[in-house]
Amino acid sequence: MTTTMERPDSTGRHEVPEPHGLARFGLLRDLERPGDMFANLGPNWYSSIMGTGIVGGAAATLPIQFPGLRVFGTVVWGLAAVLLVLLTGAWAVHWTRHTATARGHASNPVMGQFWGAVAMGVMTVGAGAGSLGGAVLGTSTAITVDWVLWSVGTVIGLITTAWIPHRMITQHEIAPDAAFGGWLMPVVPPMVSAANGALLVGHLPAGTGKETMLLACYAMFGVSLFATLAILPQIWNRLVVHGTGPAATVPTMWIVLGPLGQSVTAANLLGNQARGVLPEPYATGAEVFGLLYGVPTWGFAMVWMALAAAVTIRTARRKLPFALTWWSFTFPVGTVVTGTSALAARMHLPAFAWGALALYVLLVAAWATVAARTAHGSVIRGHLFA
Repeated sequence: MTTTMERPDSTGRHEVPEPHGLARFGLLRDLERPGDMFANLGPNWYSSIMGTGIVGGAAATLPIQFPGLRVFGTVVWGLAAVLLVLLTGAWAVHWTRHTATARGHASNPVMGQFWGAVAMGVMTVGAGAGSLGGAVLGTSTAITVDWVLWSVGTVIGLITTAWIPHRMITQHEIAPDAAFGGWLMPVVPPMVSAANGALLVGHLPAGTGKETMLLACYAMFGVSLFATLAILPQIWNRLVVHGTGPAATVPTMWIVLGPLGQSVTAANLLGNQARGVLPEPYATGAEVFGLLYGVPTWGFAMVWMALAAAVTIRTARRKLPFALTWWSFTFPVGTVVTGTSALAARMHLPAFAWGALALYVLLVAAWATVAARTAHGSVIRGHLFA
């Protein structure tokens, strides 16, 4: 609906309604009322926080640093933090004013999958606080923020890992060609918890608590890994047997990179923390696992990235309409950046170091494009809220 829609008055004549106040300033001009922006605000909006936050966080992990990079990463992380506050406030309004719609999102076979974005968006901002926020908030406050957001995101993520698949089994009507990359969204958060939790292990005092935290992160690594191994063949089968489906869903192919890249990151960060926490030979084994798991998984991620890129380019030549699914081009690529950086730190190979930098350039380009299109479609036009 638009502000130029004609309506019949009591005499049967058509009149053009007056634009709302914000439309006069060129904002939300496709909405009849500014309040309409809250009507359909789904959990998929948190993917914008994921995609923005990972741009900042990945900058801090790059093995090749240059002047201004950390400042850039800190600014982008700050933007993600602001988005988290604004979106969470808007979502609270949505739940208050449109409760039935909000509850119905979980029953939607597509929208329900994006509940996982809530957990990952929260933890991505938390991880950025831990790695970049010290210069702004102070080290102690930044680590506290990281702990709080990690804890909240982990709880939400563990819930979505069981809750959404349970609804798929018991309530959703799943067609034979329904599998898509979004099915991974509810089960990836524990892997994010494992990777980000590894960085928090180092802030715990030596003892049982530290060892428990490390092993809990490994357990969450397994939760997400084995769920991914169950879902990925279904996505492959759908693509081969049924094709890519509607153009708007093609970007979700990139979501597969999320658990791949994040698992490489987690395996190596946990391996780094194992020394001094786990007894031998387990500490050494954890470090070895980071390499022997990480490199083969990274290799498959490169193949999948090439496949996803080829399909995306093919679809774009025909027509690839903009939708919030374009945020799938950001966070998953960001996890491959952090995974590549982790392997570079493990082996000190120039190929991984320069590969991480090249992937980061790709990530920033994708983020800038998607963020600009999202801002235009939401703040300026407003049609994305519909």
